[in-house]
Amino acid sequence: MSNGDVSQGRRRFLIGATSVVGGVGVVGAAVPFVQSWNPSAKAKAAGAPVTVNVDKIEPGQQITVNWRGKPVWIVRRTPEMIENVKAMAPRLRDPESKEASQQPEYINGPLRSLKPEFAVLVGICTHLGCVPTYRPEVAPADLGENWLGGFFCPCHGSKFDLAGRVFEGVPAPLNLEVPPYRFDDESTLTVGLDPEAA
Repeated sequence: MSNGDVSQGRRRFLIGATSVVGGVGVVGAAVPFVQSWNPSAKAKAAGAPVTVNVDKIEPGQQITVNWRGKPVWIVRRTPEMIENVKAMAPRLRDPESKEASQQPEYINGPLRSLKPEFAVLVGICTHLGCVPTYRPEVAPADLGENWLGGFFCPCHGSKFDLAGRVFEGVPAPLNLEVPPYRFDDESTLTVGLDPEAA
């Protein structure tokens, strides 16, 4: 056996071993890289539906849940609040909620809800994205004697009624958004799922 034969055999062995180790290294680096493309558990949870027990909400009370990184308000309206919503139409920009992008197609009527008692709204002003405050009181000194309850945006003065409909003459161009939601039973509401997904 000549010295050239030994070198050729050794060369083939080294090339083969290097290729195998390199291949294992590429796979080892590729697996975490490809897995990084999958959404994290936190990201998955951010878009997940949110279930709420509405029995615990007192009449006139508002609670806030987080859905897809947005505040979603659930307000349990009193009979007086419901009547006040119905009386607001002449003072509103879109009283019939004709802008389809602001609510699912199964939400209609002046109350913009599946059940008159509950308002479900994304709590972000449609002007520049501020978070309005819940102002359920009637005729407070700072909002005037014609105020029948609703939401007031302190950033630029936009006003919304208790159905999230925007007033005339304020900076906000659209009603507050109604997210997809459904009632799973009499006491459970799920934000993020349509009724037909039940």
